[in-house]
Amino acid sequence: MSIPPLMPVYPRCDVRPVEGDKCHLIDEDGTRYLDFASGIAVNLLGHSHPGLIGAIQQQAARLMHVSNLYGSPQGEALAQRLVDKTFADTVFFTNSGAEAVECAIKTARAYHQHEDGNPQRTELITFTSAFHGRTMATISASNQDKMHKGFLPLLPGFRYAEFDDLESAKAQMSDRTAGFLVEPIQGEGGIRPASQQFIEGLRALCDEHDLMLVFDEVQCGVARTGKLYAYEHYGVKPDVMASAKGIGGGFPLGACLATEKAARGMGFGAHGSTYGGNPLAMAAGTAVMDAVANDEFLAEVTEKGERLRARLEQFIGNYPELFDRVRGLGLMLGLRMKVESRPFFVHLRDNHQLLTVAAGDQTLRVLPPLVAGDAEFDEFFEKLSAGAASYDPSAA
Repeated sequence: MSIPPLMPVYPRCDVRPVEGDKCHLIDEDGTRYLDFASGIAVNLLGHSHPGLIGAIQQQAARLMHVSNLYGSPQGEALAQRLVDKTFADTVFFTNSGAEAVECAIKTARAYHQHEDGNPQRTELITFTSAFHGRTMATISASNQDKMHKGFLPLLPGFRYAEFDDLESAKAQMSDRTAGFLVEPIQGEGGIRPASQQFIEGLRALCDEHDLMLVFDEVQCGVARTGKLYAYEHYGVKPDVMASAKGIGGGFPLGACLATEKAARGMGFGAHGSTYGGNPLAMAAGTAVMDAVANDEFLAEVTEKGERLRARLEQFIGNYPELFDRVRGLGLMLGLRMKVESRPFFVHLRDNHQLLTVAAGDQTLRVLPPLVAGDAEFDEFFEKLSAGAASYDPSAA
């Protein structure tokens, strides 16, 4: 057979981790890598957090899965904590970010299909360079041709506007518009925070026309930016929000959060999931909330983010031929480069044992575990400095 046992949809590199130690990954040959990728913003507590490990171990010994045909004390408790800490009144738990966005799309459409709604409102306006997942609906919500290739026809119901351009969003509106689906801080698109004016403008349009404002906080949510969710930076509340990645700390977990008004169409039979909200996932999510959903932890993330950003801004001045600027909030930072970022990300990984993540717009994502401290930051800059000094863009 020529096809490998693992379907070859990922260009997997030669790094093969078998163990984690706080902010490091250890390869099967014993090589240690400083992990400032965090599983693409997932492992927010690092790789060996005792609270998270203990919660999963204890719950696994008691009960892992029962299906959603039964009451869920664990799910009810975690949902209540999210409701108490956010804009939301209700939560649906999923297994992934893409599923959370799917639920958010359905919630926004179902709002208008309600008996006193406007059933012709079926279109969501999304934005250039967005990434919402890899299901058919979520690739259809993106304007990126590279994700569409091989999967046409796309699903209808999406229109694309320019990110952070309110006039472009207005131009896409019609009597079929159900709402807007937007990342307040684009991740895959290059760590690009939306402007205050743009987010406030979308909220005003939704209020004026009775539309749904849907935030995709799969990557930027759960303490990553120094707030529990990034919408808090803007002082603007969405109607629906998708959350995942960090919410499980490494265990597969996502959530769709909504206000009571926004969820009016999501009654019995409107949605479902066999595994979503299982007791094991709820234990992981609860442990994450125990660790991060408090003012002290969030203030530490903010302070660490400010220090890391200041050091990065000072650092890039040493390599003006490589780096343009620093973007992002908290510990969701991006180095926009003057050359393609992917070869540099590979260079750091293969030659300096530093794990980062490439993104769009020639950006290198810096996503350390939120528990990283001075020792890890010092190691990061040692490796980054060595990598920049030894990098030859012309040879990439």
